[in-house]
Amino acid sequence: MRWIIFIIFYIFIEIYAYQALKTLTRNYWVVILYFIVTLAVLGNFLYQWLTPTDGSVLTGARGYAFGFLLSIMLFKLFLTVIMLGEDIFRLSLGGLEKLFSSKETFSIPSRRKFLSQLAMGIAAIPLASVLYGMYQGRYNFRVLNYTLYFEDLPGSFDGYRIAQISDIHSGSFDNERKIGYGVDLLNEQEADLVLFTGDMVNNEASEMDPWKKMFGNITAKDGVYSILGNHDYGDYKNWPSKEAKKKNLETLKETHAKMGWNLLLNEHRFIERSGEKIALVGVENWGAGGFKKEGDLDKAGAGLKENDFKVLLSHDPSYWQEKIKTDPNNYHLTLSGHTHGMQFGIEIPGWFKWSPVQYRYQNWAGIYEEFGRYINVNRGFGFLAFPGRVGIWPEISVIELKKGSKPA
Repeated sequence: MRWIIFIIFYIFIEIYAYQALKTLTRNYWVVILYFIVTLAVLGNFLYQWLTPTDGSVLTGARGYAFGFLLSIMLFKLFLTVIMLGEDIFRLSLGGLEKLFSSKETFSIPSRRKFLSQLAMGIAAIPLASVLYGMYQGRYNFRVLNYTLYFEDLPGSFDGYRIAQISDIHSGSFDNERKIGYGVDLLNEQEADLVLFTGDMVNNEASEMDPWKKMFGNITAKDGVYSILGNHDYGDYKNWPSKEAKKKNLETLKETHAKMGWNLLLNEHRFIERSGEKIALVGVENWGAGGFKKEGDLDKAGAGLKENDFKVLLSHDPSYWQEKIKTDPNNYHLTLSGHTHGMQFGIEIPGWFKWSPVQYRYQNWAGIYEEFGRYINVNRGFGFLAFPGRVGIWPEISVIELKKGSKPA
């Protein structure tokens, strides 16, 4: 059924896009080129999607096929919206003219050509944005700095700096130089602690093999700690047996250890300075809806006291809404990822932030506060499915902890 809906929708926007092109030019070769590009992109998409797979998520050639189709569909969708609006206006005006006047007040052909030119110009913006996102945006690493204040932060940790990355998705990588730049940028922050909040791979532990040395070079004064994300369990691949899937997960856990990362599996550790300490708590994945629910906050925090200062790693931010923010054990700061900011949206720092993912997740990018407790949702280091980022750039979060109250 979804394929029928897709075909009908595609034909509809194709008709309007072609009408706009025909209004602007009668050049035979331009029209031929238009149809060659259209058929090539659509044909490649259908080939990639209809070819049987092992159940893996959208990556590689499938990802690019989706990305190119998305770019031209957005282009044609913008054309359709503008030209359809013009048709509705013209038909409405024509009806009124027939009822109340015998005089034609507009030059339809000239207005149609002007609107087609305008529509082409506007539609070119999302087309160019998506193509840029696939070529450059996915590696447009940004360091986002935050300062958070806590009255009960141990004094020895005043000014303590935590760097967070999330959602590496190493199975999607294809540019060693660009990824190396992102890792170097992380190390340049000289954070006291580096935390990784899940989704090291798309499906298989072996995806990380070419990148282990690079990510193993990440350093911090108090080490690197990590958790698992929903993709790390291998749930999105058809495995030959349960044993193979289990072995894959064990191999991935060993990968964390070989890189020198301390993997937290529903457990906690203490970071100490000058006789004072903060608790570092890590839960396995817990996601609302159909996502894996291995996270156990009660187990991870067992033995901790309410007045212990706590930093919690939880891949999916929905767990914060479900349990963490109201838990009596008082988790001061939660670090999450998972949403990627949908890799698509508009952000004007300090003014405006929008992405379609906000209709699925209440906390989807950046810092949020409720009940005096904070969560940072990292936008992700890598990418998945759509092989690009538009407006929502790959992120390294740096959070400085300060003792006291926030300045007015």
